[in-house]
Amino acid sequence: MSQSSPLSTAAAREASVDTSKTQRSARSLRPVLMIGGVAIILLAVLLYWLFSGGSVSVTDSYVKARRVALSTDVSGLVTKVAVHDHQKVTKGQILFELDPAQFAIAVAQARANLAEAEQQIDGAKQSYAAQIAKIDAQKAVVANDRINFRSYQALIGNGGVTRTAYNNAKYKLKMDEASLAAMTAQAGVDLAQLSGDPNIAVAKTPQYQRARAALDLAELNARHAIVRAPFAGIVTETAKLQPGMFLPAGTAAFALVSSTDVWVRTQPKETQLTWVRPGDKVRIHVDTYPGQVWHGVVGSISPASGSSFSILPAQNSSGNWVKVVQRIPVHIKIISGPKNLPLRNGMSAEITILTGHQRSLSQLF
Repeated sequence: MSQSSPLSTAAAREASVDTSKTQRSARSLRPVLMIGGVAIILLAVLLYWLFSGGSVSVTDSYVKARRVALSTDVSGLVTKVAVHDHQKVTKGQILFELDPAQFAIAVAQARANLAEAEQQIDGAKQSYAAQIAKIDAQKAVVANDRINFRSYQALIGNGGVTRTAYNNAKYKLKMDEASLAAMTAQAGVDLAQLSGDPNIAVAKTPQYQRARAALDLAELNARHAIVRAPFAGIVTETAKLQPGMFLPAGTAAFALVSSTDVWVRTQPKETQLTWVRPGDKVRIHVDTYPGQVWHGVVGSISPASGSSFSILPAQNSSGNWVKVVQRIPVHIKIISGPKNLPLRNGMSAEITILTGHQRSLSQLF
């Protein structure tokens, strides 16, 4: 057997001592590293909590745009559809038209009624003037009859006139007085048609104003037979309306979505709105355009939760009540963003509201 040299034995002893020292050092550092690691994690969480209180992030957000279901308040046959699906239109551009014939007839009839009203008013003025002249003449006749009757009345007692002449004078006075009363009544009728003013302007009489209003309504209906875009935007679902269809009044023809009046509607939890105020700045990320950012501000905050507007709101009067965190609708105005990327109604978005609130350590205790 070979014997180990003294040098190799000493080297082995030194290696064993170094290994033992390393193991003792590792065992002594293990608690320090464990406690230190936990402390670092807790410190990171604390710092995140302190500096993350100045913003609120909401994923339940959607792009909204002004939209309207186009219709008109008159009924008629569709003669022309001037746009196609997804076409951009400007404010005031013609979208579709109804058959104008019936509306033209109604306008013509209303104009004839207006002219007839003017003639009736002029006739009432002339009739009243003629009636006044007749009344003046009849008053003279009645005055003469009264003089004759008084003369006959004075002479009948001494036989100066016959009873027949006296009676004729008496009855003639009554007849002429009755004719005067009838003329006065007819003059009152003519004056009533002139609203009590024989010199009234034609345009101020009720008859004229009624006929004028009917003409205005007929002309309004004729204008409404041509439907124009109330604002600039993009039309959609135009295939629902075809020439030859009868469109009842108030029936939706197709839709128009604005291309300029766009905003974001979000519904954060009520617990997220503690420090949110109108005017706070907002960063908007739209799912359709990754990496792109729009900027906006909080326009308004709803005065009620979304569930309070439901048809059957929750009734929490029973003993099995469960508290549910409510969501409050918030309107976000879009201020700026990429110009070449269109925002469409219904797009999903994520927003970050910058409230500027700073948390403090006192809130932990």
